[in-house]
This record gives sequence, structure tokens and C-alpha cells, in this order.
Amino acid sequence: MDAETLVRPVVEGAGLELVEVAFGREGGRTVLRVVVDGPQPVDLDTIATLSEKLSRRLDLEDFGRGAYELQVSSAGIERPLRTPAQFARAVGERVRIRTNEPVEGLRTHAGLLERVDHGEVVLDLGDGSQIRIATGQIASARTVVDWDAELRGSNA
Repeated sequence: MDAETLVRPVVEGAGLELVEVAFGREGGRTVLRVVVDGPQPVDLDTIATLSEKLSRRLDLEDFGRGAYELQVSSAGIERPLRTPAQFARAVGERVRIRTNEPVEGLRTHAGLLERVDHGEVVLDLGDGSQIRIATGQIASARTVVDWDAELRGSNA
């Protein structure tokens, strides 16, 4: 059985969404990386509990040949967007989208995600203009944080 098949029911049973599962060699060791997200920020207690449950499941199923390291983490503040649910949760946030082919002359677009509907996303580019990008044209997308603004806000 592959890692995702074993991991997904445990993650979803915890009320979380599976963002990514990767199993391979990293820095000379074998790592199983599990990235999750949720409707609320995922805290360390949730990660620790989920890690224990995943470890038990993987041991019961005799997953992996030899030793490997299990790494469980949240998708984080700047997180990838892949599914319609992830895009929908990111409405109102700043995002960066890379497209397979140029859209209005560019392949990279950044702005405020205004809405997701009818197979496209709409970005407010901040200069009074918008761009519509068909979801089928999206190569990659992620939320982004304006760290300068965040740091200025913390000093106020």
C-alpha cells in the first residue's frame, strides 16, 4: 500500500486536510513527509497527536522498507493551494499564481484572491485592476505574506 493511502484516512479522521505526502531520500536519510492543513490554524498539540496516530498506523501496516523518519507539519502561513477547497479558504488572502502559459502577457501573478468560481480565480492586482485565471491554467499557487507590513504592524 502506498503512503498516501495509509495516511489520508488518519488525517481526514482528525478533521484535517492532507496537503502533501512525499516519501524519499533527503540528506542521506529516508523521510516520509506529511503536510496537513485545516479550517483553523494547526497547532503543535494537533501535530503531535496526529504524528502519534500516523506512526501507529504505519507500524501496523508495516510501511516502508528499513528505517525512515516521519515528519508531520502544517502547511504554514505561506502554503500551497492545490484543491478547490484550499483556494476557497484563501479568499481574502494575498496569493501568487504561476500559470502554464502566459495570461495577459505574464506567467506569474500576485494579488488579493477575491473569489473562486466557475473554474476560475479572480485576483485584485492592487492597482484597481483584476485578472481572471482559469484553474486549468494554474501550474502552482500559494498564499504569500507581506512580511514588511506584518513587521510594521507588530511594532505599533
